[in-house]
Amino acid sequence: MSTVAANLAKKMASSRSTIVFTGAGMSTESGLPDFRSSKGLWGQYSPEELASTEALNRNFENFAAFYGERVKALGGIEPNRGHRILADWERRGLVQAIVTQNVDGLHQAVGSRAVYELHGTLREVRCQSCSSVFPAEGYESRARCGSCGGKLRPAVVLFGEMLPERTLSESIDLASTCELFIVLGSSLLVSPANMLPERAKRNGGALYIVNNTETPLDGMADGVIHTSIGEVLAEVDGLLAEEGHPATGTPKG
Repeated sequence: MSTVAANLAKKMASSRSTIVFTGAGMSTESGLPDFRSSKGLWGQYSPEELASTEALNRNFENFAAFYGERVKALGGIEPNRGHRILADWERRGLVQAIVTQNVDGLHQAVGSRAVYELHGTLREVRCQSCSSVFPAEGYESRARCGSCGGKLRPAVVLFGEMLPERTLSESIDLASTCELFIVLGSSLLVSPANMLPERAKRNGGALYIVNNTETPLDGMADGVIHTSIGEVLAEVDGLLAEEGHPATGTPKG
């Protein structure tokens, strides 16, 4: 890991435009369960069945129960060491933006500002009928709009829906023009988000991938590390200090 981490640190120190792309592995290090491995009701159905426009329209009871559990799970989750390091790197100008597949809002919770949420957010719900927007807290017991009685749904992209056009377009622009693109905790199996690192590489950017398992783009990357994101970012942060960039100094955990 040290050789690849050292190369990544050197590239970060010289890069004028670094984009970070985060997936589920970023959040599981905070203890957030992967909903695909959940048991109970969602063990009886595929995510595509419950997290879909079809379920919203035809099976709202199970849809609301599924998302109620997902929203509730966020209650005790805190940003981890990796989130804190990324937020500090942004403040110091080492990272220009974070593009994320995650819907938990943990990047923003720790201070990251330039965050592009490709799949929306679980922190808000909106009414299907009157479009009113509410905080998502308590959704497990309040799945109907207090204004009109319409169905409340999380402000996430469901199966059967397109990604937000503006967010996707801006993310493509960022990937197309960056000097360094870092993937953290994504299997790179979900389209069209997985085209972003490929586009960055094709347009001359360096590509580094940190993920517990192999990805389809490992072969084209400039560096690949299969281990904990927090450990890698902490090591890179220390190496950046040797390059003249002060270490973040975030606590462990």
